[in-house]
Amino acid sequence: MNARRFRRAAVAVSVAAVLPLALTACGDTDKDKKDTGSSSAASEPAAPSSAAADTAMSGPFGPGCAGVPKEGAGSFDGMAKDPVATAASNNPALSTLVTAVKKAGLVDTLNNAENITVFAPTNDAFAKLPKADLDAVLADKAKLTSILTYHVVGQKLTPKQLETGTYPTLQKSTLTTAGSGESYKVNDTSSVVCGNVPTANATVYIVDTVLMPK
Repeated sequence: MNARRFRRAAVAVSVAAVLPLALTACGDTDKDKKDTGSSSAASEPAAPSSAAADTAMSGPFGPGCAGVPKEGAGSFDGMAKDPVATAASNNPALSTLVTAVKKAGLVDTLNNAENITVFAPTNDAFAKLPKADLDAVLADKAKLTSILTYHVVGQKLTPKQLETGTYPTLQKSTLTTAGSGESYKVNDTSSVVCGNVPTANATVYIVDTVLMPK
C-alpha cells in the first residue's frame, strides 16, 4: 500500500515538474511565430508612393532648346532673371517677336504682368507668313496687338496642364493645348519646340507657328 502511494506521489511530482516546462515551450513557440511574422512584415519592401512615381517635369524641354545660348543673358539662367519681354530680347531666335512686341507697345505690359504664360513664336514661325501679310500686320497696331495678346495666358501653365486644356488669353478669346511627355500642340497647329522656359514673371513655351485669334 505504501509502495503504491509512493508511486502515485512520484508520478504527480513528475507531471507537476514537466507541465510548466511544456507550457513554457509552447509560449516560446507562439512568441517565435509572432516574432517571425513581425520580422517578415518588416522585411517586406514598402510599395512606392504615387507621389514619388509621379515626378513632375522640371526645366526646359524640346528640340528647340538646343539653340538657346549656354551662357549670358540669353541662356536659360539669364532669361530666368529678367521679365519676359526683356528675356525674349536676349534670345536670337525670338528677334521678330521682339520687334512685333515693340511695334505694338506691349513691352511694359508684358514685363509688368505677373504669373503669365507666353507662347512665343520663333523667327521661323513668322517666316511662314507671306511677307506681304507680315508687313501688313506689323503696320497695323490694333491687329498686331490682337495677335500678340492672343499668345498670352493669364496664369503660369505647367507641362501637365498642357496635356489637355482650354485657356483664356489676354486677347479675350481662348486657345487649346494637347499632348504629353515632350510633345505638345497649341490649337492643333503650332508645336512647342522648347517648353517650360522660366523668366522672372512668366513661363514661356516657344512655338513653331504663329497663332491666329479665333
